[in-house]
Amino acid sequence: MENEHSQQRSGDRSLETAPGELASKSTLPPHILVIRLSAMGDVAMTIPVLSALIAQHPGIQVTVLTRAFFKPLFYGLDNVSVYEADVKNAHKGLWGLWKLYKELKTLNIDMVADLHNVLRSKVLKLYFKLESIPFVQIDKGRAEKKALTSPSSKVFKPLKSTHQRYADVFKELGLPLDLNSVALLPKRPLATSSKKLVAGNDRIWIGIAPFAAFQGKMYPLDLMEKVVDALNCTGKYQLLLFGGGEKEKKKLDAWDHKFHHCVNLVGKLPFPEELALISHLQLMVAMDSGNAHLASMFGVPTLSLWGVTHPYAGFYPFGQEVNNALLSNRDKYPMIPTSVYGNKCPDGYKNVMRSIAPEAVVAKIEEILNK
Repeated sequence: MENEHSQQRSGDRSLETAPGELASKSTLPPHILVIRLSAMGDVAMTIPVLSALIAQHPGIQVTVLTRAFFKPLFYGLDNVSVYEADVKNAHKGLWGLWKLYKELKTLNIDMVADLHNVLRSKVLKLYFKLESIPFVQIDKGRAEKKALTSPSSKVFKPLKSTHQRYADVFKELGLPLDLNSVALLPKRPLATSSKKLVAGNDRIWIGIAPFAAFQGKMYPLDLMEKVVDALNCTGKYQLLLFGGGEKEKKKLDAWDHKFHHCVNLVGKLPFPEELALISHLQLMVAMDSGNAHLASMFGVPTLSLWGVTHPYAGFYPFGQEVNNALLSNRDKYPMIPTSVYGNKCPDGYKNVMRSIAPEAVVAKIEEILNK
């Protein structure tokens, strides 16, 4: 039966049909391969878009090509499965990508939405063209982002969001999406191990994720400790600390021991259980980083703190109110944003986030919680 269905689907696809017309002309809902290999925040940003896709185009089948670690992000999305890309071993290099293509070909893919547009996916595009399978790649808006981050000829204006750029790929494949109507992921059941960490606690749960990939978009830890101290002293909040790696664990352990209402989660929960715990937060405090997007997948109110990056680049967490952010002072640091990802920190910009006072962070937390 499966083979018959696959043959019928393949026979329905016209190789002469333009990508934008394919979905409407096929007699069966298409099977779409979605490519987004990394990083965690960018993968998490696909979730609301895929939620809109499967809700607004019933019956559609989606296979996401991504890293094995990210598979739990997609739990709860109907008709969405994950195919694991092992780009460091089995799928490494041209031969490995050819092997990956041959594996994907057996899934009877009708079209490909490349939400990554990197060298690996460009190679896969060449392979899929052998079967005339429509393959649309994201427009990352590189020229616009270059102008936004230019130190000398900056064009400071809001750019299209990454979520909308993802949606535009599906539109070009004939599957338009309305991102104003998206059902976000529901809360996930808490594991027993998670319940033990916060057993008997009826305080307001606030997640704090103080780290980022680059120093230029990380709130100084001494200032964040003042925020934690102030929140801890109220007795109203249970502070759940998120991070990764031994260095971050050591720092958060110190806060765990110092502040009575803090729990360091680093190394204590597997990723699926950590995601479930995030889904139960009343608030997440994060940088311009992956944890902000993880919380937003579940509709958790998120306060994001911004350093040398800026929401105008299009990476603002999905569904968050525009005021759920605190930005570094552009009057004092006019070159912000200095880069899209925070990897460029010009001379004199190391301390941009010190322009955000800890008192302002605490006040914004209470403002969001009291809405």
